[in-house]
Amino acid sequence: MTETATARRSRITPEREAELYAAVLDLLREVGYDALTMDAVAARTRSSKATLYRQWGGKAELVVRAIRHGKPDRIGEIDTGTLRGDLHSLVQLEDDCTIEQNSALMRGVAMAMHNNADLREAFRAQLVEPEMSGFHQVIRRAIDRGEVRQDCPALDFLLHMMVGGFATRALLDDQPPTRAFLTSYIDAVVLPALGVTTSGPR
Repeated sequence: MTETATARRSRITPEREAELYAAVLDLLREVGYDALTMDAVAARTRSSKATLYRQWGGKAELVVRAIRHGKPDRIGEIDTGTLRGDLHSLVQLEDDCTIEQNSALMRGVAMAMHNNADLREAFRAQLVEPEMSGFHQVIRRAIDRGEVRQDCPALDFLLHMMVGGFATRALLDDQPPTRAFLTSYIDAVVLPALGVTTSGPR
């Protein structure tokens, strides 16, 4: 984040910021990204549209920041001593209800990204890159422990595999992803691809 953006957002208290983000997510669930307007956000949050633009610059940044605000930011801090334990712990950061809500939000935003370059850019900068950084820390520790070969070809596709299991659950099975599903998916697909055994302690 730039210093200008940091200073721009610092005028709003954390409590007010959380309130605004919650309202944005409510609107996003109700009408979708394309139909969501800054006018609607201003009305819902009793803010001026000028204030919203001053703080976030536009709809894409505001929406992605709202999604990011509700997501755990501790991937890189997870260190159970095994990769299996780390990935299972990652799944446990959110309960099934939150996972289902996030899945619905992400499907709606993913569709909108096809036609919105500014949304794609904000999504990658604020969500994809931080999560990739966290995953890289987890994987680096697994390599250092000798669990995963550094030249394992599946390493380049770890995030693709994780996102794939999360995103396709609703598409293929018409069910939301759950902790149980994602944990089983990790054991059946992700860890074997990385050459990691799924037996023994987590």
